[in-house]
Amino acid sequence: MSRGVGSTERPESGGGGGPGAGEGAVGPRAAWRVLRRRDFGLYFVGNSASATGGWFHNLAAAILIYRLTGSELLLGVLSFSQFAWVLVLAPWAGALADRFDRRLVLLWAELGATALSFLIAGLAYAGRLDEWSVIGITLALGLTAAIAAPAQQAIVVALVPERDLPTAVALNSMTFNLARALGPALAALAIGTIGIAAAFAVNAFSYLVLVAALLIVRTRPQERAVGQVRLRDSLVLLREDPRLLAYLLIVAAVGWASDPVNTLAPAFAEAYGYQDTFGGIILGAFGAGAVCAAVVLAGRTAGSARRMAFTLTLLGGGLVLFSLVQWLPLGLVFVAICGAGYLASNTSATTRLQLGVAESQRGRIMALWGIAFLGVRPFASLLDGAIAAFAGVRVAGVVLALPALAGAAVILAWPRLEPVRARAAASRVRRSSASRYGRG
Repeated sequence: MSRGVGSTERPESGGGGGPGAGEGAVGPRAAWRVLRRRDFGLYFVGNSASATGGWFHNLAAAILIYRLTGSELLLGVLSFSQFAWVLVLAPWAGALADRFDRRLVLLWAELGATALSFLIAGLAYAGRLDEWSVIGITLALGLTAAIAAPAQQAIVVALVPERDLPTAVALNSMTFNLARALGPALAALAIGTIGIAAAFAVNAFSYLVLVAALLIVRTRPQERAVGQVRLRDSLVLLREDPRLLAYLLIVAAVGWASDPVNTLAPAFAEAYGYQDTFGGIILGAFGAGAVCAAVVLAGRTAGSARRMAFTLTLLGGGLVLFSLVQWLPLGLVFVAICGAGYLASNTSATTRLQLGVAESQRGRIMALWGIAFLGVRPFASLLDGAIAAFAGVRVAGVVLALPALAGAAVILAWPRLEPVRARAAASRVRRSSASRYGRG
């Protein structure tokens, strides 16, 4: 099911109009050019469906636990259970993505998630769910997500030419934020009309869409690592190029600052004086801001350090203002600004990480990305859940915004944080690792 890198793939396949067509396009035109690619387009649709269904599970699980217990702390425990495995499994998940076919690794992980999602839906229909069974199954789903995460990020490189990678990374992030814009609102509607059990069932079927896409797409042959694969080989890269470490820290700050919206959305809705299901509207506004940012950024480079500082300020400042205002319509504007800053900052740092290493290292560098972005989430979730329980959700939002604002200040004080020169960096890494790695 693979294609040769130089044999059958044209620079602008899928109706792009021949080599070089549309290369200078930015914004919606650039996004559409990449989406028209057969393999990336199929993956985009499957990933969007799966991510949207994931929000049905997330909101249904959060609302069920909140209704059963009224505990903000248990909301934090629920989010912790979803992301805790990333810290434990990152070295092995990254190695899997570098040593084996990333498409197959992702396929098997999604099949496992499908089975677990049908299980929780069946238990919900049978009336046998309590808060701890929800947390336990969510913990198991987190295991499949941790295994899939490095492959899910690294596979994008095999679906588009290198020149389209920044746009593809932005669109890949857009799938999760398009899901964030649509999923929570649709889930809230589903929970209010057909019930929590049906929301869990929607998530189960959504996984099957991604499974179908993975069975159809064709990826370029993967340059695989051979021999012993260790996460510490990637840590050497961070020592050799400190900017890569800086980008990982930016990703961590983004994950930290976005957590209160994800974890405490039902509690924020009540703080604004609305029912807990309005948490879906809050999440949707955040996702809408992120989707708008992805469309605007399409076709543009990772940008300067100043622009990254600006987008981090949008993220942190938007979260602070959302946490402080008392009127929900205005709060939705600020949380949308927060979402735009989240997408722009994460896309910029992730693109630089992808292009800053060789193909055979991408699984492991994206495992480090997973630790930075998802691995901080369990601790952020427990912290903002604990702060919300003792001081209120608004205080939790302000506190969790501080790392993004601090990151923006550090970037402005350290102007050397400019984009990695992608091809030069990749070539340097490839030469330095040639004695250890080969093609698979």
